Amino acid sequence: MNRLCRTFGISTMLLVCGTLAGQQKDAAYLKTKVDPGRAGVFVDGKYVGPARNFGMARKYSLPAGQHQIKLVDPRYEEFSTTVELKTGKTTDVSQSLKALAPAKGPFGMIHTAYPDKFAAVYVNDRFYGHAGEFNNSMQALLLPAGEYTVRIEPVSGGNPVSQTIKLEAGKTVVVK
Repeated sequence: MNRLCRTFGISTMLLVCGTLAGQQKDAAYLKTKVDPGRAGVFVDGKYVGPARNFGMARKYSLPAGQHQIKLVDPRYEEFSTTVELKTGKTTDVSQSLKALAPAKGPFGMIHTAYPDKFAAVYVNDRFYGHAGEFNNSMQALLLPAGEYTVRIEPVSGGNPVSQTIKLEAGKTVVVK
């Protein structure tokens, strides 16, 4: 490494060293091509983000080996599969989810006020999307009136937020 540092200079060395340190020894990669693209991707039971984030240019870095993949969108049937990821290789998961019958109203709306826009949003322990989808006046989670437990979990770990709400027809509840 010292010879490399003398040859290329300190700025190049920092780039090379940072790149080498950031790579996992047995890293493998997963890309998703999912319709709808907002479907949540779960790897081995852990939410890793919305499918469209990892289609063309980005990919999930995972340890090589066998992994359980689940695609979840509340408007579609869930899809699960097992993939074998090989070191240094990229595996694509392509799937079109089958639509469910639309929910019946009357409806209320849930907005989220959470700094991590890719934090997973669960309603009654079921994944509904990520916080960035429900965080402004033009976007909301539309659900039939009723009582719900809403949980927001950051992708990178940290403290989840959980709140029990009563959703009334035509009204909006903000979960912070």
